[in-house]
Amino acid sequence: MNNAAFRLVSPVKSIHLRHIAVVALVWSVALVSSFASPLTQAATECSAFSGPTRVSLLELYTSEGCSSCPPADKWLSELVTQKSITQRVIPLALHVDYWDYIGWKDRFAQPLYSSRQREMARLSHSTLVYTPQVILNGKDFRGWGNDTFTRTVNEVSKLPPGAQITLTLNPAKADETHITAHAKARSGTALYVAVYQNDLFSEISAGENRGRKLYHDGVVREWIGPIVIGQGGQVSWQQAIRSKPEWVTTKMGVVAFVQDQATGEVLQAMQLPWCAG
Repeated sequence: MNNAAFRLVSPVKSIHLRHIAVVALVWSVALVSSFASPLTQAATECSAFSGPTRVSLLELYTSEGCSSCPPADKWLSELVTQKSITQRVIPLALHVDYWDYIGWKDRFAQPLYSSRQREMARLSHSTLVYTPQVILNGKDFRGWGNDTFTRTVNEVSKLPPGAQITLTLNPAKADETHITAHAKARSGTALYVAVYQNDLFSEISAGENRGRKLYHDGVVREWIGPIVIGQGGQVSWQQAIRSKPEWVTTKMGVVAFVQDQATGEVLQAMQLPWCAG
């Protein structure tokens, strides 16, 4: 999308927007025994499938160059530690790159995440993108940080899931994991997969947050999708993900979700902690 088609709200001007943001699933870790097939004997395979209730997806669009973003980052980190809420909502932080020019280059930012934010705005018939912005189940949500968020997530959890998802991680090598996802849903939807990392921080030496130490959780490291679900009503996907030097896999996990391509509605989401080889 062309940046010129969207209105950016500067970090300073967006302070008044500043109040928002991992999943009910049934998961199992399969420790492969001597009775397993030869193809899987050497690995510890982790598998999970989505549960009978709908789980919300929270996307926080943020930037280390945005002075109004740290409160939202802190709020998301607090969510990650609340097991009662993370059974109903998966929080992800997508760092955008369009504030990098104002003094600090966010090392977690990617143009892809900025494009994702613009696409979500387009689906909502909006031209406004800003930070910090919370998108909850595909819609702009400004009630974060208060009881409105909890009430909304609870209401969504009462809806039947609109998709079924299975997720498997297979550590093939010390620095490589094969991720497999399978989804069943109506046509016109798409599967997405995100690799995230918790417990990150940066010491900021320039820009609006100069002199601050910023902490982050749920930071998206890899984003795959859309993987389109066609007329057959299901799709399978597999990819080998190679770990980067800065990754700490004990603090990482994988999220899979299904989204309506026309409305942006998230029909189901799930996550699986990274498993060791």
